[in-house]
Amino acid sequence: MTTDTIEIFLATAPGLEPVLRDEAAALGFDKPKAVPGGVETRGSWTEVWRANLQLRGANRVLARIGGFPVFHLAQLDKRSRKFPWHETLRADVPIKVEVTCRKSKVYHAGAATQRIETALREELGAEIRADAPLTLKVRIERDFCTFSLDTSGESLHKRGHKEAVGKAPMRETLASQFLRQCGFTGAEPILDPMCGSGTFVLEAAEIAAGLAPGRDRSFGFEHLASFDQGAWDALRQAQAPAAPTDVRFYGSDRNDGAIAMSRKNAERAGVADLCHFEHRAVGDITPPPGPPGLVIVNPPYGERIGNKGALHALYGSMGKVLMERFSGWRVGIVTSNTPLARTTGLPFVPPGPPVAHGGLKIKLFRTDPLR
Repeated sequence: MTTDTIEIFLATAPGLEPVLRDEAAALGFDKPKAVPGGVETRGSWTEVWRANLQLRGANRVLARIGGFPVFHLAQLDKRSRKFPWHETLRADVPIKVEVTCRKSKVYHAGAATQRIETALREELGAEIRADAPLTLKVRIERDFCTFSLDTSGESLHKRGHKEAVGKAPMRETLASQFLRQCGFTGAEPILDPMCGSGTFVLEAAEIAAGLAPGRDRSFGFEHLASFDQGAWDALRQAQAPAAPTDVRFYGSDRNDGAIAMSRKNAERAGVADLCHFEHRAVGDITPPPGPPGLVIVNPPYGERIGNKGALHALYGSMGKVLMERFSGWRVGIVTSNTPLARTTGLPFVPPGPPVAHGGLKIKLFRTDPLR
């Protein structure tokens, strides 16, 4: 296994780059820098593995393996054939190629893809396949071609232990970043009164227990020539077991099916003893025992599910209940609909930037402790 330092790109939803940068810095990654679409850092292949295993807010981890100037397709063909693919790729592992071109003389992504695929087939002997376990991402921008490997495989929001999901689910990566934006560290209770499949509650419990988000899944980097099974096993085994905590995390929902999903997901994640789920309408919620914490919720927005007229009543009722019963608690509401958020009557601080999520632009509306 090479110990050379490589460029690592941690992809996240636009608008959340500073949040991921702060998480990467807290985990000890080298000088993480927020850039459009993600965070840049550097490290060895072991750091690539660690990023996949430990980072909660990254959607993917890309390893930049090289590049060269390119001004026409013949040059791309020649230099792709001379590229040292064997240093990182294996001939027996199929690969998929994705090319984007921007502000370059080589502007036809399809033609560029064909040249690179041919080089991989004829020089490395690799099979090109749409469902390959590895993806080579090629960016040709301002006449420079950069090769990056998607080392994650499936998106990192797929933690590996959550099978049951409901309508319009919040991705785990987004949930963890919204929790961080609300100042959550694992030391206070969480309540999600529209918990769905339990994403916010499970993420909070795992953070409190110190569990690595990637502990139950496999990754694309396991198919690379640089992969060392023994070193990877050692890294995974070095992760601390679940830490004891007295903090508990609560979810409720008016849908019995959602509660059943949440409980099963908590069991698979190994945090069932930290999570409490119950069937309850938003108007019936009350603070759980113990000190104040954070109410965080991803209610219907109206764009996909629900009726906007009815949603105004729902948001208004939720705001009234929180103001009357949850003194000392902070609130975080994720929605794409600013007028609906204002319907709650809650004293929100200025929201952060909009975040792309499934074709929508969502924002986190949060409060200081309620009085």
